[in-house]
Amino acid sequence: MYAGFVGFSIRKDWRNTSKSDKEIVISRKFVCFKEGFKKIKDYEGKMTRKEVRTGCFSHLVISRVSSGEYVVTSFVRDHNHELATPKSKHKLPSQRRISVAQATEVEMASRSGIRQKLIFEFLSRQVGGRENVGCTAKDISNHLSSKRMKEMEEGEAYTMLHYFKSKKTENSSFFYEIQLDIDNQITNIFWADAKMVADYAHFGDVVCFDTTYRTNRNLRPFSPFVGFNHHRESVLFGVALLYDETAESCGWLFRTFLKTVCGKKPKTIFTYQDPAMGKAISEVFPESYHRLCVWNLLQNALKNVNHAFKRSNSFAKELRSCIYECQYENDFLNAWESLLERHNLHQNKWMQDFFKKKEKWALVYGRHGFSAGATTT
Repeated sequence: MYAGFVGFSIRKDWRNTSKSDKEIVISRKFVCFKEGFKKIKDYEGKMTRKEVRTGCFSHLVISRVSSGEYVVTSFVRDHNHELATPKSKHKLPSQRRISVAQATEVEMASRSGIRQKLIFEFLSRQVGGRENVGCTAKDISNHLSSKRMKEMEEGEAYTMLHYFKSKKTENSSFFYEIQLDIDNQITNIFWADAKMVADYAHFGDVVCFDTTYRTNRNLRPFSPFVGFNHHRESVLFGVALLYDETAESCGWLFRTFLKTVCGKKPKTIFTYQDPAMGKAISEVFPESYHRLCVWNLLQNALKNVNHAFKRSNSFAKELRSCIYECQYENDFLNAWESLLERHNLHQNKWMQDFFKKKEKWALVYGRHGFSAGATTT
């Protein structure tokens, strides 16, 4: 409380325990989080974190006396750095915590399908600003991640890990990786056997990545990496079970997949329409051509411009013509303009957003990239 009032964060330093009973702490030192200096090692190709420590000497030592009480035996008040202002002190690590009431509210909102960003915004408005929430948006994300993963049955995790280890024993080329959250709870999982990796080396120019499968009661996305062999048969390159479909989860998965296949990036990758996935692909596979699943787009069109399908029997045919049949860009643009004009869709927001992504779904824009004739996942 004192550290929060003054404007700094605390860190636990050394502690001494009783020789007769290790549970009894004889003395403990608490220091300012800017105490000392980190030992920085240079790793080629890796980014180093910004140094925040300043060698601050401010500390508090508490010791246990013979009566069993704890007393302050050393206290240094002064700091050698600027202290946090009242508006920014809520960001200090030791001052951030989610109350029981907040945790309950966050979990209820999440179960109702409200996005984490909106949950945090709602909490901040309730208390008159972000500085009064007592935690950050990242803390809320971590809490939900831990909460949900703790609900996973212990038997499921044990069975899965036992399977992975047995496959690794059978063939050392079997690869698996598991991402844990801050509480060491399982979040994302990826695995690939030797045949998958070998198939990718031969046929990995085109990859279809789909997270639309939901296989268990927790509705966790089951996400295979799929391609085609020289007989146009489906081949598997890797498999994942994801906690969610955020850019962070997809980014971790794509980087892990890249590590598995020795850094070989696909020339073309197909996914369904999802902003988070698009962001992850642009960061991990910037040279790859990102195509959108046409089947999924047409299903979305049925939902969002259903009135156009019902009003005219020709709308579906004209839309498919724009996607598949135009040979030149000018032909496509003219056909699209004619489609909007004929069906009075110039002001339709979904059609406007759909057109902005035309390079990812219209075949006229995809002719420069190899896609093995695929248009869908």
